[in-house]
Amino acid sequence: MRPFRLNIGITSKLFLAILLTCIVVAVAVSAAGRYSFSQGFLGYLNEQESQRVESLRPVLARAYQEHGGWDFLRERPRAWFGLIRPPGLPPPPDAGGGAPPSSRGGNLPESELTGLNLRLALLDAQKRHVIGNPRLSQAAQLKPIEVDGAAVGWIAMVPFQEVTTGAAMQFQEQQRKTSWIIAGLAVLLAALVAYLLAQMFLAPVKRIAASTHRLAGGDYDSRVNVHSGDELGRLAEDFNRLANTLQRNEQLRRAFMADVSHELRTPLAALKAELEAVEDGIRPLALSTVASLQAQVSTLGKLVNDLYELSLSDLGALSYRKVRADMVEILGLAVDAFGDRFAEKGIRMQLQLPAGGRAPCDVDPDRMRQLLYNLLENSLRYTDAPGTLDIRLAAEANSVGLVFEDSAPGVPDAMLPQLFDRFFRAEQSRSRATGGAGLGLAISRNIVHAHQGQIHAAASPQGGLRIEVILPRTEGIK
Repeated sequence: MRPFRLNIGITSKLFLAILLTCIVVAVAVSAAGRYSFSQGFLGYLNEQESQRVESLRPVLARAYQEHGGWDFLRERPRAWFGLIRPPGLPPPPDAGGGAPPSSRGGNLPESELTGLNLRLALLDAQKRHVIGNPRLSQAAQLKPIEVDGAAVGWIAMVPFQEVTTGAAMQFQEQQRKTSWIIAGLAVLLAALVAYLLAQMFLAPVKRIAASTHRLAGGDYDSRVNVHSGDELGRLAEDFNRLANTLQRNEQLRRAFMADVSHELRTPLAALKAELEAVEDGIRPLALSTVASLQAQVSTLGKLVNDLYELSLSDLGALSYRKVRADMVEILGLAVDAFGDRFAEKGIRMQLQLPAGGRAPCDVDPDRMRQLLYNLLENSLRYTDAPGTLDIRLAAEANSVGLVFEDSAPGVPDAMLPQLFDRFFRAEQSRSRATGGAGLGLAISRNIVHAHQGQIHAAASPQGGLRIEVILPRTEGIK
């Protein structure tokens, strides 16, 4: 049984994450605000009542002096409530029963009916109950009533614990509703901000994801429009570079396959024609026929070997055993090996060596010979007779430079950057008729790069091609 997976897009996830975070913050702020208001409001009420008690202390002190004690208040709640009534207010109506005004709906304003009268009590000097609230808690606050510097009694007040009066409760309820309205508006604003942020941040991600999907499906023309210079903009630029690379590699792959099939088809077609001619009796099986067949087989073998060498060099799998070798010696052996072939074609070689007669460098001698053979073979194939080939070897402080300059025909300037691409040939002059497959210079470039060197192609002053190779020398070699 496959596990259940909730398929939610990244836009929805980001929206919900931001929204829930804002909701939690809004609820926390609202709760903290309500708690702070509640505690502050109660503190405000207690402070107001404490000031009221302070104002009662001199009133009670004067009443004590007038009556010579507290007996005038014992069991007389009307006298007690009349004594602690705020100044300027009319006395309670004579309704009998001695009920306190607060119990009858009061002649006092609503702002004064906070229950203070019911929470006050009068104690004598020994803190014995005289009148007022008989149930005093441990939290009751005691204020002394002093006459001539001596405490003749105590006024006790039970602290205000919660809102009980109508006006205060209405005010508190109004504040609670207001806080909920503010919290709701904050949540709606958070939802809007979360939606806009999700769209703003994820819109370029969606474009990149859609382009990646098309690229994975083989649409190498897919690109992403870059609208910013931030991380998402740089990601879009990297994607475009990747798409360009993949598109170019795909074009090279297709061209490579087409060139390989063409290069293999040409000698195979010649072989087939030769064999069919022998089979039909049109051409006798003579040594000349066998030599022609052998030439076609050699062409196929060289092409297959070049392809193998190129694949190894592309993968970096060619073995390199670098030793300290003299490039003058390696170049001399390569020139001697090609001397007769150049002379037979009518191409004169001129060799210029460094003044000291030596150019030591850390290289793989076998790969250097392969490089030189490829460059010499290229000049031999694509230089018209009579012609010349100038070879210069120079030993600098940190590098060894090798320059090949041959005579006409040359390569158009527009084609020079493509000269080291596999199977590339300037068809106008360097055609397949010369027998080259167009892989030698590609292999040469890989060999030079494996030696951390550089290879460049340019127009030769003699009208042909100029190839320059620069190889780094080991520091300290003289």
